[in-house]
Amino acid sequence: MSAEDKAQVANPEAVADQTNVQPDASQQQLAEAKAEAQRYMEGWQRERADFANYKRRIERETKDASANATLNLLGSLLPIIDDFELAMGSIPQELQGNSWLNGVQLVQRKFQKLLDDNNITVINPLGEAFDPSRHEAIATDENSDQESGHVTATLQKGYISGDKVLRPARVRVAK
Repeated sequence: MSAEDKAQVANPEAVADQTNVQPDASQQQLAEAKAEAQRYMEGWQRERADFANYKRRIERETKDASANATLNLLGSLLPIIDDFELAMGSIPQELQGNSWLNGVQLVQRKFQKLLDDNNITVINPLGEAFDPSRHEAIATDENSDQESGHVTATLQKGYISGDKVLRPARVRVAK
């Protein structure tokens, strides 16, 4: 019998203490592993939520960028639409009913439909209070029957889509 075996026979409680130490250590390792797994799970869940938020933000930004590009393009067409309106407003009487002119009027209506389809509306503020976010004051009228600070004439129509002003209305304002 070895000296170690003799010690175990002589002191059986010491052997029991040693065997109890091993299960406690493995339970501690198991608890540590569970805690580590929980930390990994929470980190993974946070990253997954962050990615979902990132994906939604990118989709929203892409949609907004597309809408802004469309509005910018349509805003660049506004002078052309103005020119059509001026031309159609000054047609000589002898050309009324001309088939070529009817074709030009059709093109003008298509431009107007394009604006309507994109929810772009005209700003015509005659009689309204001057709003610098929607109007551009070109001149003032000193002899006007309008109240001071109100629009007396619209010199060029403005256009708006929702809250975004594509082009402010150019106006004269009562002094």
